[in-house]
Amino acid sequence: MKKIIFVALLCLSNITYAQIKLQGVVKDSIGNPLELANVIAINQKTQALESYGITNEAGRYKLDLAKNTTYSLQISYIGMKAFKETISTKEIDIAKDVTLVVDNALDAVELTYEMPVTVKGDTLIYNADSFKNGTERKLEDVLEKLPGVEINDDGQVEVEGKVVNKLMVNGKDFFDGDTKLATKNIPSNAVDKVQVLRNYSEVGQLRNVTNNQDNIALNIKLKEGKENFWFGNITAGSGASPDNELYLAQPKLFYYSPKFSLNFIGDLNNIGELAITRRDLRGFGGGFRLPSRRSGTSINLGDNGLNFLTSQNNALEIENKLAATNFSYSPNKALDISGFAIFNSSRILSKETSFVQYTDGDLGIPDETTEQNSKERSNQGLAKLSASYKPNLNNQLDYDVLGRFSKDTQNQNQFSSVIGNTNQLDKVTPFSLNQNLNYYYTLNETNIFAFEAQHLIKNEDPFYNALLVNDPNNNSETNPDDRDAFDTTAEAMGFNTLLNNYDFAQNRRIKSNQLDAKLDYYNILNAKSNINFTLGTILSKQQFNSNIFQFLDDGSQFNPTPNFNNGLSTNDTDYNFSDFYLGAHYTLKAGKFTITPGFSVHAYGNKNSQFGETFKNNFFKILPDFETRVQFKKSESLTLRYNMLNQFTDVTRLAQGLVFNNFNSIQYGEPDLQNALSHNISLFYSSFNLFNYTNVFGRISYSKNIDQIRGLTDFENVIRTSSFFNSNFADESVSANGRIQRTFGKIRASLSSSFNFSKINQFVQGRQSVSERFTQSYRPELRTNFRVAPNLRLRYRYSVTDNNLGTSTTKFITNAPSIDFDAYIWKSVTFKTEYTYTNQSSSVQPSQSFETWDASLAYRKDRDAKWEYEIKATNLLDIDSRIRNSASNLAVFNSETFIQPRFVTFRIRYEI
Repeated sequence: MKKIIFVALLCLSNITYAQIKLQGVVKDSIGNPLELANVIAINQKTQALESYGITNEAGRYKLDLAKNTTYSLQISYIGMKAFKETISTKEIDIAKDVTLVVDNALDAVELTYEMPVTVKGDTLIYNADSFKNGTERKLEDVLEKLPGVEINDDGQVEVEGKVVNKLMVNGKDFFDGDTKLATKNIPSNAVDKVQVLRNYSEVGQLRNVTNNQDNIALNIKLKEGKENFWFGNITAGSGASPDNELYLAQPKLFYYSPKFSLNFIGDLNNIGELAITRRDLRGFGGGFRLPSRRSGTSINLGDNGLNFLTSQNNALEIENKLAATNFSYSPNKALDISGFAIFNSSRILSKETSFVQYTDGDLGIPDETTEQNSKERSNQGLAKLSASYKPNLNNQLDYDVLGRFSKDTQNQNQFSSVIGNTNQLDKVTPFSLNQNLNYYYTLNETNIFAFEAQHLIKNEDPFYNALLVNDPNNNSETNPDDRDAFDTTAEAMGFNTLLNNYDFAQNRRIKSNQLDAKLDYYNILNAKSNINFTLGTILSKQQFNSNIFQFLDDGSQFNPTPNFNNGLSTNDTDYNFSDFYLGAHYTLKAGKFTITPGFSVHAYGNKNSQFGETFKNNFFKILPDFETRVQFKKSESLTLRYNMLNQFTDVTRLAQGLVFNNFNSIQYGEPDLQNALSHNISLFYSSFNLFNYTNVFGRISYSKNIDQIRGLTDFENVIRTSSFFNSNFADESVSANGRIQRTFGKIRASLSSSFNFSKINQFVQGRQSVSERFTQSYRPELRTNFRVAPNLRLRYRYSVTDNNLGTSTTKFITNAPSIDFDAYIWKSVTFKTEYTYTNQSSSVQPSQSFETWDASLAYRKDRDAKWEYEIKATNLLDIDSRIRNSASNLAVFNSETFIQPRFVTFRIRYEI
């Protein structure tokens, strides 16, 4: 593998240096440099656009050209006559200054080729065809080739280091701006332009009075002929595996017209190719953003759903069904109506073995080996309806309603070398309804009002049942050390220990009702300053009910004795939270600086009632925040932010009754818990140089948590019991990440790195200790983007994690080189392959490695052909499992996850 990478790097280096430079300055007739002039070089022999560039603030341009070749040099600028000249390259670099004159006729500039990249104000426009080579099939394949654009590990689109938070097609929201559904499903051959909208604001009235520098949106412009017609593709496939028949059906249909759009994405397969994962759906907010997100208050309503979030190829069997539709309708210029509906169903069979080594020898906990087999069923659905009414420039009214439901079940059989066999059942059928109402009103040129309100209703009903094999004869012994691990705990909890099995269960019900609303007033003082006053509130109510019981051998139910946890075998808790706040922020623009100091004054109210007692806490708090932005150039900035954040917990940590997280993890709450306070500071630098296509960003942040809510953990063998309290010990964390990326002609090089350090205080068996963790990661990458030659993508991931757990230290090292290759051959055959070698070593486990290799071969008569035939193979080396090493504050884990075998499928795709 190392030899292959070395040879590939050598070839790329030769290609890079076998070029000459054409550079110069573009000015107007009086000698002023022209920034953002377009410069292109067209190969006269092939008539292909071979190099392009954009002038910088000094009017300079630079092109990389091949030796001994004749080019047509074309330079254009808005309002100027285009410059054209034929030049021939030899063995030395060429200097060429150009003066453009005003075109009094203002005729449209006609160029032989479109510029690959152009700039219009805050909008960066990529011509998609300039970056395609024929191997692309979906939008993601195009975006990955654009300079300054990345697809991160979570499948999100990043531009200049910032995550894109909205994606549109022809100006219409695509599934409310979700980027992953778009990048994985929109066909690449329908994409004409990719517009990057920097400083994006959904509300035009607030564009000049709010900070939008972090807001990035993408608008995908479709090719001519795609409007008023259905387009997309339908894929069907089949194959065979050692255990069952394989199938695949994926219709992806799209319709766009000026007034109406309709999209449908379907997916039915049992090969693990997920159009959207369960994790994606859980994080799919539908565009909802809390009005109080910048108020300084954070309240956690908790998540009581199941935690199985299996991704592609991380299970033995995966069956998935997806149906998703999205529409938008504009009956007139003032009204826009849109919505979407998504239903996803998955069936997953998984297996994992783990070795757990507790790092504190004083705890007396034995090493544990576990094997877990799971069957998971999940049905999820969500639907949203939105309306936006803009009768004129001074008024905008928005309303959204989002409903979400799911029915999840998980059956697990787990063997523990300490506890024995356990069968567990988890079920939950939660639903929620979220409504959003916004109104924006511009009174005059200097006074703007904005009202935002959001109401959430959520109902969760997790059920847990565990069946453990028991030996009743063992429970009559007088020596507790001779008993089974769970016996002493079960006896202390009041369960009947004279049965053949422990069959215990818990019902829970968590109801949440929250209103989050605010009214903003903006006064524009002058062209460089404005002031903002905010009046807001958060009103939250949660109810938590639970009861623990035991199934007896005859099927009847047994409730624990009254002294079980001092009689607290149930929960019946009401929790009310309120926050009324007033905020003020002043924005001043002074040269390159934009300074925004501010603060908010909060009146908090907390009350929870349980078991006949009421616990209250009312107080005031002033929370400052500050932001300074330095705009060095149009695409280069530095931003410093500070804020103080008040964090409040959810009802499950306040409830005093026991809660079963699983058979060996039990928790109970503390009704006197108070809020946690954190100081947060961050520094972000971003630069995108269009002169040499260098993209640089870096981010560093520091956080210090005061009065943090912490866990008190006690062990009875491997049975863990946890409670909570507020601690004066401060936790601290520092993180830094960045990337530098530069394009050299057809070659793009990048280096990404990240550093994370955290110091966490933990309390185990009544003893305080400090856990420190430092992780560093480096990712160099080289990729090519040739139009006619095969392309390579070489990556290397190196990461080191050092854990100091107080009583022991561990180190994990990961080395993962990978190579991607794609080629478009004979203008009809597409070949792609991906290979990754992963080696993991640690200070407590021997070095382990695994390999992944996927490949596909596709044929279509030409680029415009309707039919395509493809053979695709995954896990070509037929490896059984993947290895993962990790560490928590208490233990070190070595896990082996078993995965799907080698799959080979034949597919037919029809382009509409």
